[in-house]
Amino acid sequence: MSDAWETDRLDLAGYLTRLGIAQRPPSRDALDKLHEAHVRTFTFDNIDVLLDQHAGVGLPAIQEKFAGRGRGGYCFEHSTIVAAALQRLGYDVVRHLGRVGDPAAGTQQGRSHMVVEVVLDGERLLCDPGFGMGLLRPTPLADGAESDQDGWPYRVVSAGPGLWGLQRYREAGWELAHTTDEYDVKPIDVVMAHHYTSTFPGIHFRTGLMVGKHLPGRHVMVTHRTVTIRRPGEATEHRDLRDGELAEWLRVLEVPLGADELARLLERVAALG
Repeated sequence: MSDAWETDRLDLAGYLTRLGIAQRPPSRDALDKLHEAHVRTFTFDNIDVLLDQHAGVGLPAIQEKFAGRGRGGYCFEHSTIVAAALQRLGYDVVRHLGRVGDPAAGTQQGRSHMVVEVVLDGERLLCDPGFGMGLLRPTPLADGAESDQDGWPYRVVSAGPGLWGLQRYREAGWELAHTTDEYDVKPIDVVMAHHYTSTFPGIHFRTGLMVGKHLPGRHVMVTHRTVTIRRPGEATEHRDLRDGELAEWLRVLEVPLGADELARLLERVAALG
């Protein structure tokens, strides 16, 4: 049977080299290390969407961008390459789509998020490498399962039949990050979701910049207007982005942009106001 996700086209050695880890047989420790290496290597960002240069969510394009150039992207890209790598490494992988935000707060969106489930030794595990501030390591996909992610608490809760909510603990208490469903996902579903999130007028990926990454001891998220720094057990630092500061943060977050890309991004951000 042919693989609709084209995982055989992944340069697994190149991807693992980019992460700085060796190929290992499936295990919980190996899975944890791959997931954490991924989110510490690649940024969550919408730069290509904002610059109208996104090459799509097919595996070859993502591989060239991530493994080839060391660039990051958003959930469809992160989860696609992580799922392909895990599948090639021998893990039992299921792809899921979900909705970001809390419907009780009126913030939930369409099925615009992608995660990966791994079934390992009979345990279901949620991998979430492409969220703005997501998991460092997989967490059990079970109602009430809590996970300490280097001082950041996360919890999975049942949100109804076939629905799973991922909560993260913030200053105000538990906050619903997103809800994942268990409907079958095919490559065309990801293509359609990406098309919406990258082209729909007014969508936040088109109207503002987001660049985030897990750094040692902190998570940094930079937008076209603000900087947010979170450290475990400390109050969140949130302030306005200073004039000329964006280029420095792109360097700190190790975003490998060409000179033309950087110039166009700074021009685009300036136009956003």
